Amino acid sequence: MEKGLVSIITPVYNGERFIRETLDSVLHQTYPDWEMIVVDDGSKDRSAAIVEEYAAKDNRIRLLRQANAGSAAARNKGIHCANGQYIALLDADDLWEPSFLESQLKLMKAKDAIVVYASYLCINEKSEVCLRPRKAKPVVTCRQMRRRNYIACLTGLYDISRYGKVYLHEELKSLRDDYAYWLDVVKLAGVAYGNPNMLARYRVMRSSTTGKKFRLVKPQFLFYYRYQKLGLLRSCLYTVDWAVAGYLKFLR
Repeated sequence: MEKGLVSIITPVYNGERFIRETLDSVLHQTYPDWEMIVVDDGSKDRSAAIVEEYAAKDNRIRLLRQANAGSAAARNKGIHCANGQYIALLDADDLWEPSFLESQLKLMKAKDAIVVYASYLCINEKSEVCLRPRKAKPVVTCRQMRRRNYIACLTGLYDISRYGKVYLHEELKSLRDDYAYWLDVVKLAGVAYGNPNMLARYRVMRSSTTGKKFRLVKPQFLFYYRYQKLGLLRSCLYTVDWAVAGYLKFLR
């Protein structure tokens, strides 16, 4: 483990449309001590070639390859190879503001925390801001995380120095695996702290707001019922709460 180094883990599958923007947002960070591990998950487009182009110009960027196995497996491959004290998960179509790492590390130090997250904006496929800003809760506990995931994956930062690396659950088949990851991290930490500053930009694809959400209802219920073992009644109640909150997110 290299003290002070942030390991940014980015899975990519056929992401040539947005990967340049994501890479540029990392290169523009005001905090320079980072490595970016991009794991190509069997892409059939030019994703890997684009990452190789960037890696040739900046040795902080590394490309790993694997046969298509899903985002959880790709993230785990990257985490396994990470050298940093801190782990961040950034998808290949999401963006960070230039001060993301600097601001998050400052908050982590101020709170003596091992996990922090942040407020963020939503952008569409044209990279235009859309929907309402997502304001981070100042503090979230393990109990609150059991009910709903308050940590947007692209904004989380975890210090591994106390409890070691945490891996995603590949058995979840890349559905709710990011929720399980941050829940596991908060279980170790006891509490996570939210940054009020808008430090990231989450890309909302058109398919994310309609049919795709309906397809996630069953996995969400099973995450409560099977993974968390919360019982039938609580699992149903939490699923309804999640669905209502998700619907409200997409209202302007």
